Amino acid sequence: DSPHGNGMRVATESHPMGAVTVGVWIDAGTRYETPSSNGVAHFLEHLIFKGTRARTQGQLEVQVENLGMHLNAYTSREMTAYFGRAVKSQLPQVVEVLADILQNSNITAQSVENERDVILREMEEVNKQPGELLFDYLHGSAYQYCPLGKTILGPEENIRSLTRDQLISYIQTHYKPHRMVLVGAGDVDHDEMVNLANKHFGGFQPDPNPMTAFDYAKADPAFLTGGDIRLQDDSMRQAHFVFAWETCGAAHPDAVAIAVLYSLLGTYERSGIPGDCSSSRMAQALSKVPNCKSLSSFSTMYMDTGLFGVYAIGEAPELDDIAHEVMIETIRPCFKVDEIDLARAKASLKTNTLAALDGSLAIAEDIGRQMLSYGRRIPVPELFARIDAVDAEAVKRVASKYLYDRDLSVAAMGPVHDLPDYNWLRRRTFWLSY
Repeated sequence: DSPHGNGMRVATESHPMGAVTVGVWIDAGTRYETPSSNGVAHFLEHLIFKGTRARTQGQLEVQVENLGMHLNAYTSREMTAYFGRAVKSQLPQVVEVLADILQNSNITAQSVENERDVILREMEEVNKQPGELLFDYLHGSAYQYCPLGKTILGPEENIRSLTRDQLISYIQTHYKPHRMVLVGAGDVDHDEMVNLANKHFGGFQPDPNPMTAFDYAKADPAFLTGGDIRLQDDSMRQAHFVFAWETCGAAHPDAVAIAVLYSLLGTYERSGIPGDCSSSRMAQALSKVPNCKSLSSFSTMYMDTGLFGVYAIGEAPELDDIAHEVMIETIRPCFKVDEIDLARAKASLKTNTLAALDGSLAIAEDIGRQMLSYGRRIPVPELFARIDAVDAEAVKRVASKYLYDRDLSVAAMGPVHDLPDYNWLRRRTFWLSY
């Protein structure tokens, strides 16, 4: 449904729980910034709650507090979300507040100046988290010269120099109704949401020359350059490193088989279930490497590309022992996929999928992401049927297509002097068979 035909979509999922989560998911993130404006999408996330033409910041905060409402937002590389949670009776007020801040936000030069230090302090906190920092380095290594290589917060010099005009320009260019989805989850009625959208977002004028996020991506596509970035820091107790390969976009037919492959590799935690008791071959192999502390596989998908890989934590020296097992077990599915392991991986993927939909906020996020990625919400039974349709040959096919003898990207930090070099890793993306 679209209020007054302006292109904005309305999507809901109802659960009688007495509470609602309502949000607006927008096809606008770091990917659509220029090098000089990198960080503007995240900057806006901070400023959007600083008052509107109808409410001062103080009035907005008092109203939210009096209603018992929780407002929040986040920015990713391809989308931005603004959402609120409240009891069912407050649904109209939540929609009205979201409509007001998105259409009438009062961004002043002074509010921009005031927010710089807040974002710089946030950057300091992010930089203290090895996992967050490492994946920023990974994207910079994998997508050099591409929009996806930029960080979400942006470089410090941009945070200190971004202007009100740049922020307003980004809003005018990308905050368009045809790139937005109004999402409701929880104790919500779809017809009521459509009526509220017509009432509060109906005045959102359609773009006479609409460009979709796919148009922007096509004009400036992402491509893997590959690379290797390492930050030697012997003051850190543990080494953190990531190996990643390029895969496909979220809507590609291979996406589900890649998800099964990611589940097949599994995770490992030395302080958790003993590795030799795990059904994951990766965990079994790493349990025999004393200095490996943990490993997790991941698959991150964007509009036209994706990153698949593993994130490991270990103690120096002899990081090559960890890398050796990781490379063997990552490339193994190109040749052999055990049916029992495959059944376990598919069951685990289904369980994790359902666990990720716990609560109205998680459901709203899933709806918003899927509506922007696929143009619809994929029902859980349909997704499970797709997972069931993935057989051993399909896993071997996608593993061979995206991993076997392919360039990879590496990011590492900490005492990583014993981590094998790029050529050593690249040679182990293929096996010599006789």
